[in-house]
Amino acid sequence: MRANNSLQAQGNRPKFSVAIQGDKYKKLINDTLGDPERARRFVAAISSAVAVNPALQACDAGTVLTAALLGESLNLSPSPQLGQYYLVPYNDRRRGPIAQFQIGYKGYIQLAERSGQYLDIDAFPGVEGEYKGRDRFTRRPVLEFLEDDEAREKRPVVGYYAYFELVNGFRKVLFWSREKMISHADRYSQAFHAGAVESQDTRRSRVSFEDYLAGKFPESDAWKYSSFWYKDFDAMACKTMLRQLISKWGIMSIDLQRALASDEEAVKGDLTPDYLEAPTDDAQPPELPGVDQATGEVVDQGGALPPELPADLFGEDADGQRALA
Repeated sequence: MRANNSLQAQGNRPKFSVAIQGDKYKKLINDTLGDPERARRFVAAISSAVAVNPALQACDAGTVLTAALLGESLNLSPSPQLGQYYLVPYNDRRRGPIAQFQIGYKGYIQLAERSGQYLDIDAFPGVEGEYKGRDRFTRRPVLEFLEDDEAREKRPVVGYYAYFELVNGFRKVLFWSREKMISHADRYSQAFHAGAVESQDTRRSRVSFEDYLAGKFPESDAWKYSSFWYKDFDAMACKTMLRQLISKWGIMSIDLQRALASDEEAVKGDLTPDYLEAPTDDAQPPELPGVDQATGEVVDQGGALPPELPADLFGEDADGQRALA
């Protein structure tokens, strides 16, 4: 019965391009943005982003819109090429496919620079030969940056840097080795595995991360590696570094605080945010994916999927449950 209800609900959902023209969503957009011209540009940009992503087209239109409005309220672009934020499809076991807001590391940089408190801020991979240890007195990482971009691209990544300098002169540099970052992702992301996972259930088996990078897995298993930690490890690593740096040592503008919080929130059915923090005694268990508190990566809770959705839209989490890729 539950599967039939899920299928029926999926079948009754209007396409996003149709739903966004409905009075309910038009009112929400206009009330939120205020400016009709801004609302028109917003609808055009989000419609384009959804149109090129079949997985987003399968998501509940309300969650797509609310996630996009979070990005718009921070004045960030939804363009995947800019990497400021992403509309990421996930499968919720009770509600079916939904969209979540995920800020990218370039979004953090944009908001920090916009605050007027940062003279400079960045995060980037460090290659072999650049890291020279730590200063004996300040304990700051010592880096001899390789200026030749072509030569740099030929060297293996050995770690990740994040740094900022504030207008008041305060500086902070953070360095994690690649091994530490892989260990972090392995610990906190249910969809990522550093080592190989062997299981009699072939849906749960995985090759090691190094074998994945080497392409040593069947093409038919590509859906298993849908996490952003697999798709763009360096970008996720840079985002993790900036979250660590800004949240611990940076000056937090209102927008930066909202961005950090929005990486830890889910969207309820009434189009209002529901923060995924420790519940109060009378709170109900969350019905939406959990969030990696260290990286902001949304973790799927699994569940049955409407059978009419194309199978190649989905990845799989650590428990063998499928998640939208």
